[in-house]
Amino acid sequence: MNREILYKYAPALLMFIAILMQYNLFVTPEKLELTHREILTEVAQVYITKSEFSNMKEQIIDINKKLDKIYDTLINERNSDGTY
Repeated sequence: MNREILYKYAPALLMFIAILMQYNLFVTPEKLELTHREILTEVAQVYITKSEFSNMKEQIIDINKKLDKIYDTLINERNSDGTY
């Protein structure tokens, strides 16, 4: 490599490296792991798992069946009294 070319572009190269370091454009594995854990905890607080969803869905179906039975019982009792 020619020294003149190196001396010519060295300030620009150093400035480029300084900007990269100043604005933290490189991510270290530690920072990436920390961010990953933060995202996982936030997701765990906001969203439910698929198994929890299926359990809740089954409970809602059971509640709907029981409500239908109560409704049918009330309708049959009302009809047996002769009132509409």
